[in-house]
Amino acid sequence: MGIGTVLLILVLILVAGIGIFAITWFSSYNTLVKKRNWVEEAWAQIDVQLKRRYDLIPNLVETVKGYAQHEQETLTQVIEKRQQINNPNNSRNEQMEANNQLQNMMGRLFALREDYPDLKANENFLKLQEELTSTENKIAYSRQLYNNTVMEYNTKIQSIPTNFVAGVHNFIQQEMLETPPEERENVKVDFNTGDRS
Repeated sequence: MGIGTVLLILVLILVAGIGIFAITWFSSYNTLVKKRNWVEEAWAQIDVQLKRRYDLIPNLVETVKGYAQHEQETLTQVIEKRQQINNPNNSRNEQMEANNQLQNMMGRLFALREDYPDLKANENFLKLQEELTSTENKIAYSRQLYNNTVMEYNTKIQSIPTNFVAGVHNFIQQEMLETPPEERENVKVDFNTGDRS
């Protein structure tokens, strides 16, 4: 075998190696872009539900205001938390923390129906309550989808060989949405609430 043949073989091996490297690099880059876009799309789903609730709250507050005039403080707190969720300066976790606080306040607002029988019978109030409950369920589902998507994206960033591509092209890890502390607590069940003779 002559030197020319050996050089040709080495050049072909080098070209094949560069080709494989390029294909691997581009494939990794495209995968990271796709996963990053999925993270953004998953957040957009949460944002849609937060906006839907944001739009429903004033109608609920106005309905309650007509019946529960002594509950002005609760109504004011609901409106204030509503504004915090849409603050563009808040991180996603801060938005979700405000969302959790608003959710607790909404529970207090819905509890008012027990103190105001006319409110309890108000068809508009019941419809708004049903829509808001449905929206809360969608927010919870969207939050779970977001965290799953972020986990997949972060795993890809940390895995070889995509971690090299991620470092070069500045793909950064995303934060998962945290579970509120009250949702982490053990559920307490007490079956001894009645008298036994």
